[in-house]
Amino acid sequence: MDKSLNSNIIKQTETNILGYEKIGKLIRMYAIPSIISILVNALYNMVDQVFIGRGVGYLGNGATNIVFPITIVFASFALMFGDGSSAYLSLKLGENQKEDAGIGVANGIISAVAISIIFTAGVLLFLPQLLNLFGCTPNLEGYAKDYGYIITIGLPFMMIGTTVNSIIRADGNPKYAMITMVTGAILNVVLDPIFIFVFHWGVKGAATATIISQIISFLLNIMYLGKLKTIRLKNHFKFSFSVARKVSSLGISSFITQMSAALIIGLQNNLLKKYGAQSVYGPEIPLTVLGIVMKVNEILNSIVLGLAMGSQPIIGFNYGARKYERVKKTLKVVIISSLTISTVAFLLFQTIPDKIIVLFGSSTDLKYMEFAKLSFRIYLLMIIGNGVQTPVGIFLQSIGKSAKSALLSMSKQVLFLVPGMLLLGHVFGINGVLYAKPVSEGLAFLLSIVLLVSELRLFGRAKSQSAALVGDADINHTLDRPILITVSREYGSGGRYIGKMIAERFGIRFYDKDIIIKLAEKTGLSEEYIENHEQKRNLLSGFNKGYYNGPNSGDELFIKESEIIKEIAEQESCVIIGRCADYILKDRENLVKVFIYSNMEDKVKRAVTYYGLAQDKAEKEIRKNDRERAIHYKHYTDRDWTDRSNYDICMNGDFLGVEKTAELICAMVREKLNIVEI
Repeated sequence: MDKSLNSNIIKQTETNILGYEKIGKLIRMYAIPSIISILVNALYNMVDQVFIGRGVGYLGNGATNIVFPITIVFASFALMFGDGSSAYLSLKLGENQKEDAGIGVANGIISAVAISIIFTAGVLLFLPQLLNLFGCTPNLEGYAKDYGYIITIGLPFMMIGTTVNSIIRADGNPKYAMITMVTGAILNVVLDPIFIFVFHWGVKGAATATIISQIISFLLNIMYLGKLKTIRLKNHFKFSFSVARKVSSLGISSFITQMSAALIIGLQNNLLKKYGAQSVYGPEIPLTVLGIVMKVNEILNSIVLGLAMGSQPIIGFNYGARKYERVKKTLKVVIISSLTISTVAFLLFQTIPDKIIVLFGSSTDLKYMEFAKLSFRIYLLMIIGNGVQTPVGIFLQSIGKSAKSALLSMSKQVLFLVPGMLLLGHVFGINGVLYAKPVSEGLAFLLSIVLLVSELRLFGRAKSQSAALVGDADINHTLDRPILITVSREYGSGGRYIGKMIAERFGIRFYDKDIIIKLAEKTGLSEEYIENHEQKRNLLSGFNKGYYNGPNSGDELFIKESEIIKEIAEQESCVIIGRCADYILKDRENLVKVFIYSNMEDKVKRAVTYYGLAQDKAEKEIRKNDRERAIHYKHYTDRDWTDRSNYDICMNGDFLGVEKTAELICAMVREKLNIVEI
């Protein structure tokens, strides 16, 4: 192993608490805040259902479950504009472009305001049709309309407030952002019983309590905009379609995840309505009960997910530091803890479901209680498996296996559940819809075991040598001034090797994958995780981020990586490979931007010879990598990766051969910058 790499690993392990503190203490330290933050929203929804069920009856709860997908649709846009604005803010601040940051944030808020008004008007005009779309029945329609019309009035405040809340977190004040959210939740809990039991407003009271809480949270969030620490929004509230589109694209993964959840709930409601009507229970009881069961299950999911997310930095850091025993121990502790919690919940759901459902109001209808018991026992039959599936998903994400992690999360949420509901519902009716959940979770559990075992078998293999090439710290500088050379390159063009030779000829540092080591030290993430995320963007990573709500997205990696690249450029002359360095350093003096390309035939030959790719798969892999690089570059620079006007020198790496190409580029750099070697 490279000595400098060894020293890097030893240094980061000795100085970072993640590398030496007791695993149990670390998990408590990181998991408890995660659990609390996720649990707040879950309890918010569940407590609401408790008051409605006790004050209105089970039809009131059924009505709110019908309206729920509409709320999720609004939340989808809120998260898209909120996450997009916060990412845009962080990216532009990283580029020291405060004016652009302010324009982006303002456009995110403008977009949220405009969409919320348009959608609110649409929902108010077409609420009956939307309720039917999401599975409403005649008996639920009156309650759903009473609740829906009022709750819709508050949705713009929710959307704009959520958008601004994300901006506040990005501004560096997560405490204030949490206070506004918790304040709304507490106020809702206080007002619910007053409006329902004292004023006897029924579901209208519950909806009124919710919108008042949303308005208060909204006002608290808006008040902060004048106190933003990093930017000023004054004079920036002018709509720009191109900026709004960019902001939206940064938050699209959150939007996709939430919208898919709304569609799945809508499908499930319609199946419950259809097959419930064919059963002895009727449609209203299944629609009501399953909504309650899902919210109770969210409490368990919040704890397990928060616990798993708390392990993410511990696993990522120690994996990057090659301390595999600590990784395994962390995973073991999390899985055992999750299994213990899931097992206790399983026993409660199987033995006393009647005691749980009574919390949400009692009913004289014996069929209601019968179906409630049936739902808890069938729908949540495989929740013990979540104690493995969720930690394994976070584990895979932490060590850089984002595609596998996303596959696992999508399998349970979409790939197995949707076909299961359709098929089993068709064959077994209402019971089939219930059984679709444990079947999908059981299959996801088996998949998680397969993925976990296969990954653990590979632990430590091929890890004795670093994939990173660390620049020589003892290079003798022979230049009369500092220079910066960035090399962007097509996959298989020889650009990386050309960049290395340029660095050697000038006697300066060469930075490529050693930037990953620096980024791993800075973030605590594994090198493999970073390598699989830093220059790639695809739909799977979007789903992965959304389902696990992971804190380390590609946007945050890019911001940290940009900081490292700027630090390097401040300190020394160097050659930097890829990573949008040409854009990040575009305002630097003595910068030369190089792009290396080649024809497909030569790229395939090099990929087969040097990268070990199979002849019949090489072209497909090349196109895939170049496509991901182009998307990544476009996402963060708003430029086309292959646009030659972005670069000073564009050369075919195979026209003269890599060595002569490197010599020619060096000559051009000397001429361009009037460099004298000393």
